[in-house]
Amino acid sequence: RFSAMPTALGAIGVVWGEHGILQTWLHAGTPAVARAQIRRTYPGAVESSPPESVAAALAEIAALLEGDPSDLRAAELDMRSVPEFDRRVYEVARTIPPGSTMTYGEVARALGEEPMRARDVGQALARNPFAPIVPCHRIVAAGGKLGGYSAPGGATTKRRLLELEGAAIVATPVQPGLFDAISS
Repeated sequence: RFSAMPTALGAIGVVWGEHGILQTWLHAGTPAVARAQIRRTYPGAVESSPPESVAAALAEIAALLEGDPSDLRAAELDMRSVPEFDRRVYEVARTIPPGSTMTYGEVARALGEEPMRARDVGQALARNPFAPIVPCHRIVAAGGKLGGYSAPGGATTKRRLLELEGAAIVATPVQPGLFDAISS
């Protein structure tokens, strides 16, 4: 099953099954754009009203995108098809409160991995199917740099999400994108 809805910063789409949320999508466009992406990825999915737990997660995402930070930790995620390392990275990411950040290296250390695994952390986050429920935007590069972000708008979107949460940001976005008109 799936649903899509407008938010203050575009559309959010969500697909769920009996074990929780399977995937979310942030889109610069309308819910119709999100629906089209979902139908390409999950051709058999049927649009329907979300169950209470998914509706609550959608409401929290909408609030986050309006500047009312939420940690979204209560959202139930179906991670059965997520690789074990990625799952561990996502679990650490979900502990980062709104307005706070960790570096890729700090996440690697929190996992008990060598700091050189920071790149692996970044690659796991690039595959994150649950943004912003798994708040990969809260994980930044060392030295005050934002690092990458795979949602539409890239680093500009990441910066905007961190600004909405009140996080201290040092780096300047390099890539114009999704929310340029909003932040000017």
